[in-house]
Amino acid sequence: MQIFLTEGTGTVGMGSTVIMLVVMLAIFYFMLIRPENKRKKEAEQMRSAVKNGDKIITIGGITGTVVNVKENRIVIETGADQVRIELEKWAISSNETAAEAAKAEQKKAQEAKAKAKAAKKAEKSK
Repeated sequence: MQIFLTEGTGTVGMGSTVIMLVVMLAIFYFMLIRPENKRKKEAEQMRSAVKNGDKIITIGGITGTVVNVKENRIVIETGADQVRIELEKWAISSNETAAEAAKAEQKKAQEAKAKAKAAKKAEKSK
């Protein structure tokens, strides 16, 4: 009888171990893998949307204005001397022009929301 209890306990322990492993893998996926894939996709979209006149920062810290866009490369102009540098698109860290436009758009949306809320509140008080 003692052997049967040991075997039964071992089987239950194995099942709970498998369940815990699956739960840990799910947590790992949703906390680490999925957000990383999302960041990579956003960075690729940002790099493909670069156009002439955008102010960018490279992964090496070089700042400049995009002068020419090719399929996999860009040419930027830096500094007062207007030095031109040709870089690969994957070297772009951020697009400052697009970031500023997104901030301005978000600010306009917040202002419009606040005006709508104020108008709704004024309408209720009448």
